[in-house]
Amino acid sequence: MKTVPRVLLVEDEPAIAELVSVNLRHNGFQPIWAEDGDAAQRELETALPDLILLDWMLPGQSGLSLARKWRAAARTKSIPLIMLTARGDEPDKVAGLDAGADDYITKPFSTQELLARIRAVLRRRVPEEAVQAVAVGELSLDTTTHRVQWRGHPLKLGPTEFKLLAHLMKSPERVHSRSQLLDKVWGDHVFIEERTVDVHVKRLRESLGEAGSMVETVRGAGYRLTAQPQPAQRAG
Repeated sequence: MKTVPRVLLVEDEPAIAELVSVNLRHNGFQPIWAEDGDAAQRELETALPDLILLDWMLPGQSGLSLARKWRAAARTKSIPLIMLTARGDEPDKVAGLDAGADDYITKPFSTQELLARIRAVLRRRVPEEAVQAVAVGELSLDTTTHRVQWRGHPLKLGPTEFKLLAHLMKSPERVHSRSQLLDKVWGDHVFIEERTVDVHVKRLRESLGEAGSMVETVRGAGYRLTAQPQPAQRAG
């Protein structure tokens, strides 16, 4: 018997929640509605859904803070999450993705677009690679403890930057194009712009501090992680 995917919808507007829930039911999903973060947390403690649809603007805790909270918790960190919001500017999209959202959809949206994005996120939900710990030069990363160290000192990385670094470190010296990084880090996803990769590479370098120079830009090709970064060239 085929299992019906459960979708936790966190939305404070009843009219929108009802419309989305009806369409989910008609298309083979089981919607569970929560009108705020507290109600959503109770649902998560009862049973984990296959996917979370999370509104940005909620009473009490915002969707952004809830996304960060659930991504930081071991029990909920791997649940696919799509952010629903009226905020369509690029900085807001990046903020949502950086908080751990797998995708971002701007209101008003069509039912078909929402369903397509849900199916895309669920389709690319794959097991994590078997490699748990990796080191390149004096930089080390452990996926089981979610820790990154540079010369023995811990570094703090956001969830997307961590995934990006983990992928680069698993194939050091290899050049990865932006589209390849989108496929491997964000998943097989046509809705996220390639420029998003540049934003997260910039943040990754900032988070790595002295080790940031290990993430090199290969002009016209993409990015690579190297144990022997080239010294910066002086102008003139």
